[in-house]
Amino acid sequence: MWQHIRLSSLGVIDEAELELGEGFTVITGETGAGKTMVVTALGLLRGARADSGLVRHGSGQARVEATVELPDGSALGEQVEEAGGSVDDGTIVLGRVLSAQGRSRAYVGGAAAPAALLTTVTDELVAVHGQSDQHRLLQAAEQRAALDGFAGAPLSTLLDEYRPVHARLLEVSQRLTRIREDAQARARELDLRRFGLAEIDAVEPQADEDEQLQAEENRLAHAESLVRAALTAHEGLVGEPDGGARAFVAGAQAALDEASGQDPALDALTGRLREVAIELDDLGLELSSYASSVEMDPARLATVQERRAAIIALLRKYGPTLADVLAWREESAAAVEELDDERVVGRLETEQRELEKQARELAARMTAVREQAGVELAARVQDELSALAMPHARLTVQVRPRADGRLGTTGADQVEMLFAANNGAEPRPLHRGASGGELSRLMLALEVVLVDARDVPTLVFDEVDAGIGGRAAVEVGRRLARLARRSQVLAVTHLPQVAAFADHHFHVQKDDDGVVTRSAVVVLQGDQRVDELARMLAGQDDSAAAQAHARELLDLARE
Repeated sequence: MWQHIRLSSLGVIDEAELELGEGFTVITGETGAGKTMVVTALGLLRGARADSGLVRHGSGQARVEATVELPDGSALGEQVEEAGGSVDDGTIVLGRVLSAQGRSRAYVGGAAAPAALLTTVTDELVAVHGQSDQHRLLQAAEQRAALDGFAGAPLSTLLDEYRPVHARLLEVSQRLTRIREDAQARARELDLRRFGLAEIDAVEPQADEDEQLQAEENRLAHAESLVRAALTAHEGLVGEPDGGARAFVAGAQAALDEASGQDPALDALTGRLREVAIELDDLGLELSSYASSVEMDPARLATVQERRAAIIALLRKYGPTLADVLAWREESAAAVEELDDERVVGRLETEQRELEKQARELAARMTAVREQAGVELAARVQDELSALAMPHARLTVQVRPRADGRLGTTGADQVEMLFAANNGAEPRPLHRGASGGELSRLMLALEVVLVDARDVPTLVFDEVDAGIGGRAAVEVGRRLARLARRSQVLAVTHLPQVAAFADHHFHVQKDDDGVVTRSAVVVLQGDQRVDELARMLAGQDDSAAAQAHARELLDLARE
């Protein structure tokens, strides 16, 4: 429930505060006084596009704030806190600031937030219905969306299942079209890919093989010099006749051993020399083993050089590294399968048939749900129209296949609402089957039924009673009051018959001193409501007849 709304420098309103309560609240005022600014403020708090023209002339910025109580069990509080905002005793503060230069800032729970978050949060908190919604519902796509919303979970579940199937069907169909349209280009690319694959597969390179071959080639090409170096080093370490370096180390070790145990420092040096002797022995053995292992094989060298040349040729075409060559091969193998028209087309055509069948089955189930929902929607609108003094009017919801026979993103159906105002009249499209007053009542009935299908705690109606008067106006007020038994209802109206049914009444007062026009919002109670209703009835609040009629309306509403 919306508890408090504050407006500052918004349009003609300088400063205004509305303390909102449960039940039915109306806002009235003379034409041009700015009563729709309250609805505009709600729109800004719902993330609507900011317009610098809304900033009051002479002010640097306009500000709108609201305190809203969250429904029990709502997860909105978690979303607000995740965005950095705070929730205080189940309520949040929403805000929007518009600068005269066109900039806009949004606040959720006291924290700065994108305007899109306002939309997300308030979508579950309020539903606004105005004359623009009436024109919107004249469009076929909006009529289908309205029916789908009324159908609820049975249809939305099917739509969730249908949409990915339909999306994949579109993707497959588009790929088939591309394949058939680009046959020559695909054939050329296919030849190039196949030739490259044949070149690479003829060599069959392995990961890091080029580095391994280069190392092997170096060893084979310099085998003699490598053996000679190893043997010379071996002789220098342990060779005859003098025993090389190992013999000198052994002599030094023997000299130190004679003084063993005399000084710990010298004993430590003796140990290090002993380790040197062991290391020299190991090096001697390893050098001898290395010299024996070096392969002198001209035939193998030629083979290695030939394979290196083949790999280098691949690197020049598909490299620069062997990893790039192998990646190109993997990519091309997949591309060949994709480019091979016969195989790909056959597979895609099979998938297309299966997807088409699956999508058609889901679409048929959605059609059945829509048809049933259309009957229920028409019946409920009929009840509402009877309450709005149109007992013989009827709405027909037609669900039929799309004219082109294709599947769309919402299935195979097109929906059209037809209306007949009287018995014997042929139902016609909404924009041709009703007068202005009849259309207003029909749209109000539709809105009431559609809103009733949504569990929204606050409903706002912006002059949806335009073109209505007399008994029908009384029934509009009565219907809004009944809606207010389960939801908070806020209505901007010019009809005294509607205003009389309100639990709370706000009046937008306009003050024009010839230079500046200002408006303020005041709460009306008791005789103030009588005066306002009299003004709405007769254009003047001091008319005895109008005041008597106003009191009669209030008595009727209380009954």
